[in-house]
Amino acid sequence: MPSLIRAFALLPALFSSVANAVHPVEVRGRDFVDTVTNNRLFIIGVDYQPGGQAAYNPEKGEDVLTDTDACLRDAVLMQKLGVNTIRVYNVNPTLDHSECASIFNAAGIYMFIDVNSPLSGESLNRLAPWTTYHSDYMERVFGIVENFKNFPNTLGFFSANEVMNDLDTAEFNPQYIRAVQRDLKNYIANHCDRTIPVGYSAADVRDILQDTWAYMQCNDNNDDSAMDFFGLNSYSWCNGDTYQTAGYNLLVDMFADTAVPVFFSEYGCDRVVPRVFDEVQALYGPDMRMLSGGLVYEYSQEEGQYGLVNINSDGSIELRKDYENLQGQFNELDIDALESTSSSDTSIEPPECDTSLISADAFSKNFTIPAVCPGCQEMIDDGIENPQTGALVDVTETKVSQTVKNSNGDELEDLTLDVSDDNESNTPGGDDSTSDDNDDDDNEEDPPGAAAHMGHSTALALASLVILALFL
Repeated sequence: MPSLIRAFALLPALFSSVANAVHPVEVRGRDFVDTVTNNRLFIIGVDYQPGGQAAYNPEKGEDVLTDTDACLRDAVLMQKLGVNTIRVYNVNPTLDHSECASIFNAAGIYMFIDVNSPLSGESLNRLAPWTTYHSDYMERVFGIVENFKNFPNTLGFFSANEVMNDLDTAEFNPQYIRAVQRDLKNYIANHCDRTIPVGYSAADVRDILQDTWAYMQCNDNNDDSAMDFFGLNSYSWCNGDTYQTAGYNLLVDMFADTAVPVFFSEYGCDRVVPRVFDEVQALYGPDMRMLSGGLVYEYSQEEGQYGLVNINSDGSIELRKDYENLQGQFNELDIDALESTSSSDTSIEPPECDTSLISADAFSKNFTIPAVCPGCQEMIDDGIENPQTGALVDVTETKVSQTVKNSNGDELEDLTLDVSDDNESNTPGGDDSTSDDNDDDDNEEDPPGAAAHMGHSTALALASLVILALFL
């Protein structure tokens, strides 16, 4: 009898917390691939930096992934939007991000994490990169790895963002970016239980774009300095553009032979607002499926005026028409087609580094990257001292507490985190935030692809735990 009582006492705790984990993803050729299902992960994402770049201040003891209530609110809204990936630009490696990372994990949302910040000494100086590639900088970089390495939804690390923005900055920076990538990948190999991809995010500057991709992806004597993926910050498609006028056809030609995943790490021109995001159907359509999707810039309305939502000072949210337009575009995607893989795409190998890969005379043709910075090899071998290492935790609260209104001013009721029982990523599920009727019909099935509430496999697992308790 005591065992039976104990078993029933466990039930509320079992059914009130969530610790499901998405499947880790790895790079195979030009695709991101789920390591369990072997399905392709096509990035349907948004860039996430509430408060903007200026909000990052390590002295405050907080950052975008430490506010649990805000993370839950935003994860639910991104889940309804259809997002499966976010990019987070500025995080403090000394803080614990376990709760927010676990919330996004429960939502079926992966994370790209930038290892740099806008503060002095926390990124490469594009004018003189040799002055900033040192042990203090790399200790911070390795601290980001330690912080996020244990989360299965950590999809990758950006080694740098738009360090090169013209030919003048393409003389020395390529070597130093590859040096950072080498050190990052060797640290991950020594101190992580799985391989976590490392890549670069480039500005869409056509004078250097193809050379940047070619330089960063080629294999140089297996020195581990090549990027695993290539992000492109592209705003060439504005409302009313087409596949040709936006130059998307040129990008397809440019990256036709890519041996690593290429995706838009930022997109969403705001020349005309509200944005209708008609580029979504091209980006995820048959002509562009050699690329891997993209991340819309950006989730919250900041100084640059690219937001999908307005975040008020009390934490309440107003969805902008941009959010609803993007949701409608995502709902039209053919998810089955996006998740399919082919052996030709997953087995492709990068070319060997050679000066013939580079077309611009002023772009670096020097593939001899800098030696490991003084004091850095010890960290790569032995790890950094006293790292803040995160880990998945139970998500015990799933209901959004803040007020959320759509663009018509209607309040959205009963916003709750839907937790998938199949450990796969979130996908667009047919949600319509223009309606204020958000109550689920008890007799209505979840739409295809939508992250569902606890399913039969989770229930069976929990039942097994209860049965086990009966015999303790």
